[in-house]
Amino acid sequence: MSGSASPSYRERNSTADRALDILLMFTDTQLVVSGSAVAERLGVARSTAYRYLQSLVSSRFLEEAPGGGFRLGLRVMEIARLARRSYGLSEVALPVMTELAEDVHETVLLTRRTRELVVCVDMAQTGTRAVRISYERGSTLPLNAGASALVLLAWLPQEEARRLLESASLHRFTPATLTDVDILMKRLDHIRRAGYSVTRGELDPDVMGIAAPVRDERQQVVAAVSVAALASRVFPEAEAEFARKVQETAQKISERLIAVGG
Repeated sequence: MSGSASPSYRERNSTADRALDILLMFTDTQLVVSGSAVAERLGVARSTAYRYLQSLVSSRFLEEAPGGGFRLGLRVMEIARLARRSYGLSEVALPVMTELAEDVHETVLLTRRTRELVVCVDMAQTGTRAVRISYERGSTLPLNAGASALVLLAWLPQEEARRLLESASLHRFTPATLTDVDILMKRLDHIRRAGYSVTRGELDPDVMGIAAPVRDERQQVVAAVSVAALASRVFPEAEAEFARKVQETAQKISERLIAVGG
């Protein structure tokens, strides 16, 4: 039985592989491909290449381009839409957050703002150097405490940020927590110019946070990614390196978010 089944199985795999090879020819700089280019890529006769192309056209993965050649078809767009729907913020961010957690051996957090509260959406930990912090998945914290909260405020219009701070209950968690609105506004301006936020002992004693903004396709800040670590483990001279890695992680998450949401 296996002898009669395997030839057709191999043929199906070969056809699928060549169809994928054709689809992977499309790039930002090559939006239309010709039959001759496909034949050269696959190493087959032009008539064979056109047979593969017509099969992809009939299944709507490709369509004939107005000026000649072939372009991606509506079926690809439909699959891309379904793929985007399958991804939420956590699914997009968590793989990149995990990479950062394994790199710096510290806890990495993903947070969003809901009106006057900051919500911890997800976290990644290495398990060996996790610190006890106020953030847990689903927990909420006020706007004035912690690196993530300040990042989520910093890129709001100044009038909106001030209005939120003036209407919120600004709790003092530690002696370092800021509760004066004018001082907080100056702090937000500094964060916006630096591109990231650093706090030491402002939310949890002996814990420092470094956060950077995550942006959507409109370049709006929609989340913050941060590292939370014992302040004694991050010396001032290492702070800049941590900040660079957090910013790179935020950029990667932004790129992935744009890719699935565009």
